[in-house]
Amino acid sequence: MNSLIGTYECKVDAKGRLMLPAALKKQLAPELQNGFVLKRAVFQECLELYPMQEWNALMQKVNKLNRFKKKNNDFIRRFTAGVKMVEVDANGRLLIPKDLVGFASITKDIVMSSAVNIVEIWDKTKYEKAIDDATVDFADLAEEVMGQDDGDDSIS
Repeated sequence: MNSLIGTYECKVDAKGRLMLPAALKKQLAPELQNGFVLKRAVFQECLELYPMQEWNALMQKVNKLNRFKKKNNDFIRRFTAGVKMVEVDANGRLLIPKDLVGFASITKDIVMSSAVNIVEIWDKTKYEKAIDDATVDFADLAEEVMGQDDGDDSIS
């Protein structure tokens, strides 16, 4: 799957349904028939939407963990807590289950933000705060993560 591109502001109705933005739906078109997995994010108070192909690749890695090690078993339980399979309906809508709406404190206005091969779904206010909070440290983070002299693997 190609990297997803874009950040989109959307609205969620009272039932937790959101209309996929046309540009994002177009990028996800090859994945629409296979469905998606929606889960709680590990590091932020948002949701992560995985195309099924990406989820299966991730689960292959998780499945290699030795479940007879308590920390591995605890990780798997917490990582998969609240995981739901979701589909885009004929009208291009996606239903966010109530428990996940609660976890991410989703109200009416949301942001769908591409994160390479998945889509993060944020309450708009929380997204703006997370971006503002990260701005201060982003230059240092960018240098640490991407500024290494790795030879052929460098971006620029």
